[in-house]
Order: sequence, then structure tokens, then C-alpha cells
Amino acid sequence: MTTSLQDIPINTLSGEPTNLGAYDGHAVLVVNVASKCGLTPQYTALEQLAQDYRDRGLFVVGVPCNQFMGQEPGTPEEIQEFCSTTYGVTFPLLEKIEVNGENRHPLYAELTRHPDASGEAGDIQWNFEKFLIAPDGSVVNRFRPRTEPDAPEVVEAIEAVLPA
Repeated sequence: MTTSLQDIPINTLSGEPTNLGAYDGHAVLVVNVASKCGLTPQYTALEQLAQDYRDRGLFVVGVPCNQFMGQEPGTPEEIQEFCSTTYGVTFPLLEKIEVNGENRHPLYAELTRHPDASGEAGDIQWNFEKFLIAPDGSVVNRFRPRTEPDAPEVVEAIEAVLPA
């Protein structure tokens, strides 16, 4: 089943057109990322999730954003180099976008409509906010930036929506 969320066009970090429909039938964890943030070490746990759950149908997708104190200033090449050499990131990275404000990317206009566990929707608070999308394309969980990717509530939510 394809949803409007899955049809929203966005580019990969290398500039190739894509959308979340590329992961139809899989669970997807979408995370706005940054290379120069105090939360940047979350890349380690994100990569571990990507490795541990890949064969069971999870894709982690990173979305670079420079809106929070300029903590993602690099070019696409610099971002890719940093992620792969510093954290061994193998999961897909999308183009650098804005996640809040007037120029918010349509993908995040849709994602931010969904509330977190306390019922709060709206703007992204900081880098490394996470959205879990079920295989049918529905947003099922939103985890705020300080929630570690390998926190029990995140792992439990992922396991609950895995297709395999």
C-alpha cells in the first residue's frame, strides 16, 4: 500500500531522485542527522540497528539538516565521507534539507504532523529526532533526539513492526 508519505520526492545524498516508497513493505527509521552535534555518536547505534535488523526488514535512513546551530555544514561529499569513515555508516543518506520553518521539506511537513509518546506533534526539537514508519507506510512512533536509537522503547517499537 502506498501512502502520500511514501510518494514525496526527495533526493539521495548523491542527488539521485528517490522517495520512501523505495522501502515499501519494510520498516523505516527516518532520522535527521548532523555531523557536529553532541548527539552525533548516535550514528553508532543507528548503524548497529541497520545491521542487526536489515535481514528482518528495517531500513535506517539519515536526513542531514543544518538548521540546528549549523551542526551539518558540509557538502554532500563531506557528509558521506564523515559518516562512512568516522562511524562506518552504510545506511542510506538523503539530501541535506530543512526540517522546520518556512522552507521545511514536504517529507518533514508530513512527518512532523505525528505526535511523540506524550502526544506532542510539531517542529523537530533538535538533530537525531526519529520517526518509525511501518511497512504499510504509516508513521507509528516518534522519538525525540535524546532517546538513543538502541533504547528499549525504540527496539521494542521496531520489533513490533518488522515485516519478517
